[in-house]
Amino acid sequence: MNSMQYAHFTVAYWCVLVAALLPYVCAWVAKSGMFGKSVGEGGFDNRNPRQWLARQADWRARANAAQANSFEGLPFFIGAVLIAHQLGAAQSLLDILAFLYVLLRIVYIMMYVGGMPSARSAVWAAGLLVNIGILFIGYR
Repeated sequence: MNSMQYAHFTVAYWCVLVAALLPYVCAWVAKSGMFGKSVGEGGFDNRNPRQWLARQADWRARANAAQANSFEGLPFFIGAVLIAHQLGAAQSLLDILAFLYVLLRIVYIMMYVGGMPSARSAVWAAGLLVNIGILFIGYR
């Protein structure tokens, strides 16, 4: 057998994939229940999706805002995970922190859609701190 070392997907890398999919989940939530309706009845308008989303209110508007926020936070998370791997961070700690970040993002999205602004902001701050932790765990 060849003794060549093979790279593998770590839990942290899987968390990057999940985090990258979360904005699309938010978009689906914002549009859910509106795909079968005609545009005249207020159904989702795929010809002008951004304008349609801009006209939404309540939980649909919040789901769309959660989508935007999820996209905004994604580059920092991806960069932090890549930098931590590159610096040789302890894999188990990196995996735990990346999983915690994704879990916090899911809770954040649920609170955003559910209209819980103060708690949502606290969860967002916790996620930011975890992400900063990911960035620095490989620092020596």
